Amino acid sequence: MILPLFFQRNLTVGLKSLWHRRLRSLLTVLGIVFGVASVIAMLAIGEGASYEAQQRIKQMGSLNIILRSVKAPVGGPGAKKNTQSTSGMSIDKYGLLRSDFSRLKTIPSLNQSAQLRRTRETVWQGEWSFPGQLVSTNPSYFQLVSLSLASGRLFNEDDNLHRSNVAVLGAGLAQKLFPLGGGLGETVRVKRNYYRVIGILSDRSISGGGSTVATENVNYEIYIPFLTGMSQFGEFIFKNEAGSVQREWVELHEIVLKVGLESDIPATVSLISAELKRSHKADDYEIMVPLELLKQAEQTKRIFNIVLGSIAAISLLVGGIGIMNIMLASVMERIREIGLRRALGARKRDIVTQFLSEAVILSAIGGAIGVILGIFVPALVTRATGMKTIVTLWSPILAFAISAAIGVIFGFYPARSAAELDPITALRNE
Repeated sequence: MILPLFFQRNLTVGLKSLWHRRLRSLLTVLGIVFGVASVIAMLAIGEGASYEAQQRIKQMGSLNIILRSVKAPVGGPGAKKNTQSTSGMSIDKYGLLRSDFSRLKTIPSLNQSAQLRRTRETVWQGEWSFPGQLVSTNPSYFQLVSLSLASGRLFNEDDNLHRSNVAVLGAGLAQKLFPLGGGLGETVRVKRNYYRVIGILSDRSISGGGSTVATENVNYEIYIPFLTGMSQFGEFIFKNEAGSVQREWVELHEIVLKVGLESDIPATVSLISAELKRSHKADDYEIMVPLELLKQAEQTKRIFNIVLGSIAAISLLVGGIGIMNIMLASVMERIREIGLRRALGARKRDIVTQFLSEAVILSAIGGAIGVILGIFVPALVTRATGMKTIVTLWSPILAFAISAAIGVIFGFYPARSAAELDPITALRNE
């Protein structure tokens, strides 16, 4: 019972002393409040941004290897050889070939593959229209990138071989074209071609912020069988630029390959790179490995959290200096009280405990209010900007622990100074 009573007495004395100087105490507490709140809020914002980046990468498939067609750099190897011009019309040929896909999918470590072409097109449904992206691909693509259905079915290999005019819509595109709901069995049009909607995908949006990974918004894509797209749209993409027509000849915009085991990824990437270098004179492709990007994102997250936490901790340091300042001022104002207590038999450790208790009370109150504010601010940021924020369990605990530690660390010197005062000199102080 002695220890609880001892602490209870120090707590009561400390609260009375702080209440007597409540305005100064309040201003001191604000430094801790904003420090703790900023630590929690900044870590929550960083955690949310990192989560979205990692989700985008995971959607690409952790066991996938993604090849994409890119225009060769101007002046790069083979860049000029693939460009032709006749009567004001240029043909820019670059990128991945169907022959590349045929060779690469035979690599033993691969167990699934898909090829696709993307073109930006306006999709019509009656009088409704919306700019989307037409994707011609193999049925296996949906499984490779984990696209799930909300309703209907996906097209299959029979649809592909028979060049069926069927389509699967992204959730966002379906909402735009069929604002009243439904859509299955209806007909949509792209240019002069009509497609029967057989499936609608589940929503796959990621709110807020951007990402360093180039990903397509699948919610506004329309998917048709690969052979259907090749027979209807051919290999040319027409673009009007500055009054002239530019034609791009791209056989494949993307190839997605899936390995059986994570350990096979490095060797498979090396084989793919060597094979493509033999068949491409220009650097008109890029190889993306989502697993490597995911590891980089996780490393970036750790660095990001350390940097954000360190910046926010500076405000906690300022709050700690404020506590030290008020406690030193309190010691100077209460010299006679300290001398009287020492003369009546109080030990040095009793004086240290008294002033240290006041410092800890200040930091604990500031920490508690800061935790509440720190949890509220990320929710406000999400509501106002749409940016995802995640308050992890450990961040409020860490911030509060740091605030309590600051009370002990920055309160110890003033408390020790008070205890070292000579009782006789303190009693003579005016």
